[in-house]
Amino acid sequence: MNAVRRARALLREALVSALAQPVGSVLGFVMVAGMCAAVLLTSGRTVAAEQQVVASIDSTGTRAIVVRAEPDAGLDVSVLDRLAHIDGIEWAGAFGLSEDARNTAFPDGAPVALRRAWSDDWAGLGLSAQPGVALGEAAYASDAALAQLGMAEAAGGIAVRGGTSYAIAGRIGTPEHLAFLEPLVIAPQSGAERAAPVGALVVIATRPELVAPVTDTVRTLLDVTDPDTVEIRSSEALATLRGLVGGQLGAHGRALTLGILGGSALLVAVLLFGMVMLRRKDFGRRRALGASQRLIVALVTTQTAITATAGAAVGSAVAAAVLWLSGDPVPEFAYLIGVDVLGVLVATLAALLPALSAARREPIAELRVP
Repeated sequence: MNAVRRARALLREALVSALAQPVGSVLGFVMVAGMCAAVLLTSGRTVAAEQQVVASIDSTGTRAIVVRAEPDAGLDVSVLDRLAHIDGIEWAGAFGLSEDARNTAFPDGAPVALRRAWSDDWAGLGLSAQPGVALGEAAYASDAALAQLGMAEAAGGIAVRGGTSYAIAGRIGTPEHLAFLEPLVIAPQSGAERAAPVGALVVIATRPELVAPVTDTVRTLLDVTDPDTVEIRSSEALATLRGLVGGQLGAHGRALTLGILGGSALLVAVLLFGMVMLRRKDFGRRRALGASQRLIVALVTTQTAITATAGAAVGSAVAAAVLWLSGDPVPEFAYLIGVDVLGVLVATLAALLPALSAARREPIAELRVP
């Protein structure tokens, strides 16, 4: 409890000191606010642009590895079992050989390629974890497929050659990594048919930088009769581009941020040293009344931290508003908070040298200052 009371007393005294010195407090406030605003309007804009560019590259399609297999390749659903416990794989799905399907209401209508599908996670296809009807009896179609089938709504039935029929259970939004299957009609299947032939295998890596190693792993686990009968496509080039973009923009932003923070720290130290010199008599009086050197250092740094916190908050808010109004990308909230915390730390650390200078002066000598 004594420590809490001392901390409260120190905060109260620092706040009173800050209000008693409006000129110095305002200068410190403006300096820290300008420092945070400058960081956000320069390197912050760069970081936001980097986040925007990386977000456009770092999509599911960027992390996709697509294997196309010929009918005689020997690739079957059992490949999902071999991929199930591989680190770095977020999702995997197997798609059977295409079968011509027609609207049962129009047996002579245009056919659409239907593919049976297998996966342990139907959410990866935008479907619920367990489709609404029995697996193997329902199919889901994209808007393009429904239009080709002559269906105004996702309702009705389709039949494939051989008499197998499926009920259209709903629409499916075609993910970027399945665009090559459009017009898309899939019929989710149970996992029992592990020997069913596969015409396409889609694997999503957890991160873009893992696309290359995951691709190599998938290649070794295909277990096909002839490697020439399969084609593997990945976005390794885009993943490499993502790393280059992030690295170059990040290096530029860090250099700019360090330059601004270093210059601002120097200015804050000079300002506080001047303010300490103006308060020499006040500090001498406190030392003569029993204040320790540690208390003087704590008082100066706490006062600086209070004004710096207010300045950082206002500076960041103004900079974010300017970026938003100008149509520029605004950094994430976590980055804004990080800049504020860094600004307060820089200002507080810059106050240490002036605070130590104030604490080490002899009380008798300072009280003689007119």
